[in-house]
Amino acid sequence: MLRLACFLLAFAITTPALADLRITRDFGGYVEEYKAKYQRIRETGERVIIDGICNSACTLVLGIVPLQRICATPRASLGFHQAYFDKRWTAGVKVTSIAGTAELMSVYPNPVKEWLARQGGLTPEMKKLRNGSDLWMIVNPCPDWF
Repeated sequence: MLRLACFLLAFAITTPALADLRITRDFGGYVEEYKAKYQRIRETGERVIIDGICNSACTLVLGIVPLQRICATPRASLGFHQAYFDKRWTAGVKVTSIAGTAELMSVYPNPVKEWLARQGGLTPEMKKLRNGSDLWMIVNPCPDWF
């Protein structure tokens, strides 16, 4: 019995604790990097708290991590726009990527696709989804805040 207790204690000490990912000021980046990051979070079972700005590739969290493990605080703001090529390869010019935009749309869950359709679809301009009924139709409010 003492061996079992020691084993369990050692396991508890060496096993990493699950930690929430809190998004507060994420302006996006490379789609492939965000897909890999969120797939790791999905696999570990972590919860995601959107507690501020989550723009561009950051919004892929909605289609990769199960929605029941994502919540949003009243400070949450989601920003969506078309994908574009890395400006290093386009002489500093912002060039829309049709394939990249299609990939974003393929990852988003239906409630996000429906909201975007009501806003006129993805465009070069940022479309913001903030605190309110539209946001709560997609992401649950964080219970700690209400």
